[in-house]
Amino acid sequence: MPARFRAEQVGSLLRPAELLQARAAHGESKISLEELRAKEDHAIRQALEKQRRVGIDILSDGEMRRGSWATGMAEAVEGFVAQRVELEWKGPGGGREGSTLLAAGAKLKKTCKLTAHELPFLKKHAPGAFKVTVPAPSNFVLASYKAGVTDRFYPTHGDFLCDLADIIRDEIQWLVSEGATYIQLDAPYYSHYLDPTQRERMRQTGRNPDAEFENGIEGDNSCFRGIPRTNLTLALHVCRGNNRSRWYTEGGYDVIAEKLFGRSDVDTFLLEYDTQRAGGFEPLRLVPRGKSVVLGLITTKEPNLESQDELRRRIDEAARFIPIENLALSPQCGFASVAAGNLLSEDDQWRKLELVVETARRVWD
Repeated sequence: MPARFRAEQVGSLLRPAELLQARAAHGESKISLEELRAKEDHAIRQALEKQRRVGIDILSDGEMRRGSWATGMAEAVEGFVAQRVELEWKGPGGGREGSTLLAAGAKLKKTCKLTAHELPFLKKHAPGAFKVTVPAPSNFVLASYKAGVTDRFYPTHGDFLCDLADIIRDEIQWLVSEGATYIQLDAPYYSHYLDPTQRERMRQTGRNPDAEFENGIEGDNSCFRGIPRTNLTLALHVCRGNNRSRWYTEGGYDVIAEKLFGRSDVDTFLLEYDTQRAGGFEPLRLVPRGKSVVLGLITTKEPNLESQDELRRRIDEAARFIPIENLALSPQCGFASVAAGNLLSEDDQWRKLELVVETARRVWD
């Protein structure tokens, strides 16, 4: 299928300093929620206008209202408890560090929409087509299933995934009913199944990474069942972690490509491809006819601006394995998967998005 949009951005944008200060002040009860919302509204209006001026084909609100890419689950779903873990990040300032993740400590119960405070404003103010991002349910099977805690309420990963999928399906149904025409599932945890180190850790604990990955895809697919697909783009974003310019996993798509591309019930794949960590383009030969791929060739992790000639060369290389009309271009991930953002400036960010648009126009117009 020819790509509907040629110049994309994954979703999150760097938060302006004024918004970060307002969020901190709200956390300390120094300003009201209404005052914080006003700052968010202003930041979103600015982000939408800048995307329009740059020429991005599908707009987002920059996830300005979120603390992280998956914030909505904790705010909209009861049953999660804070869990202190150690994560081993790679890249600038990498190494083992303590972090707080969500663990399921009760049966999950959705109490409100994840995006109810986002969609109405975005729909009203977006000067063109827009996307809404939601976390794939499969993420939480890896991130939030804690032995000795979660298994008291969900005996198996499958039981847990079923409830998670119901929550996200309800969200997607609502988004579509409210007029959203581009919905993106973010699935960074898929990259655990392509990383040799992570796969071995799973095996050492008696788990089968291939079977788990297949179950994750089926769970994510179930989010779309019963959803009217007319005039709707469903997308899936896969990256290798994106936190303050660091990453978590490494490896090419080869080991998961057949299942990822062959079984995922989406129209478009947004794939990290900005470094050698992502491997080659050969797995793209397995993308079925009728689906498109957005090549994430431009990094959000560093300020250095890529060469347009090199980007065009890489697009041509990818086109050896998938028709070029089925390709599009974006950064590899968002610029601020967590509110603090990656280690580059807003000017760097907009230059990179300008490069996305300029390159896409030269290749496909």
